[in-house]
Amino acid sequence: MKSNSPILLTAIALVMLLAASPAGAIRIKDMADIQGVRSNQLVGYGLVIGLDGTGDKQQTQFTTQSLASMLERLGVKVSDPTKIKVKNVAAVMVTATLPPFSRAGSRIDVMVSSVGDAGSLQGGTLLLTPLRSANGEIYAVAQGAISIGGFAAAAGGASMQKNHPTVGKIANGALIEREVPHNFGDNGKITLTLREPDFTTATRAVDAINRAFDTQAARAGDASTVIVELPVTEDVSVVEMVSMIERLEVRPDMPAKVILNERTGTVVIGENVRISTVAVTHGSLSIQVKEEIEVSQPAPFGAGETVVVPQKEIFVQEEGDNLTLIPSRVKIGDLVQALNSLGVTPRDMIAILQAIKAAGALQAELEII
Repeated sequence: MKSNSPILLTAIALVMLLAASPAGAIRIKDMADIQGVRSNQLVGYGLVIGLDGTGDKQQTQFTTQSLASMLERLGVKVSDPTKIKVKNVAAVMVTATLPPFSRAGSRIDVMVSSVGDAGSLQGGTLLLTPLRSANGEIYAVAQGAISIGGFAAAAGGASMQKNHPTVGKIANGALIEREVPHNFGDNGKITLTLREPDFTTATRAVDAINRAFDTQAARAGDASTVIVELPVTEDVSVVEMVSMIERLEVRPDMPAKVILNERTGTVVIGENVRISTVAVTHGSLSIQVKEEIEVSQPAPFGAGETVVVPQKEIFVQEEGDNLTLIPSRVKIGDLVQALNSLGVTPRDMIAILQAIKAAGALQAELEII
């Protein structure tokens, strides 16, 4: 009988490593992808039938041409496709995502979107539609009733709409007909691709993997890839090894960065942002124009007329604050506290951070989105 001691020792080492994970650590599974384990996009063109007069109009010629072509394949000969007048058919594009390791016979969800001038896809049924990948091969076929999760109604010049009636979804609407070949783990190694490339994070991932398995199986290829030679034995499979690696926790490193969104007033400051010694003051000039309407009336039995006279008043107020000294090498909490002490709004904070960066005191990348 085979011994399970290698699996037990590896599991114990993994549990001990997870217990000693540093603060802020996340799983490798949540920060990296395995090269070759990816999804594929599928797309197809089809027809939706059964609409209640909300289909494509007569000027959408490709809908009638598609309908005539489909009818001819079904044995119905159409002499003149231009004379077809239907309001319950709509041309649509069907999109889906084929997950990795999908098997023939499994089902996936599909999205159905109108490409003509249909008013709504509510109540429609998608006819059999082949779904192709970028190489032109058919990997799935879609068919079924569409759910738009809303409605659209109009009468007498009034209309009401909920959600988007020309886009719908068919849950489990596509049947997978072909599998995507893969060579996962065939050469005895896997390559992890970091979603946020960083040399420090890659090095920490290598150290965590080597400590967990007490080997030198992992090495960093560059800032975004970690190559792992799987120490597979007859008692431990590739799937088990990958599962153990995914559960290892690593504290990712990040560059010092400040993200500003001037449209919404959003400010996001990274943990590693530092500021050199700088003095900051914040003040604003407020100008208010007030207009009041007064009525001037003539004396009794006078010859004058009643006149409306606008009266305008202008108020100017300037707010001033003392200089706030921000010492060198402060942390993110100190920076936020110092700016909040000035009573600044998020939009004012954007202007202050831009001014600090212009002064050369912000030791971080300033990105405006």
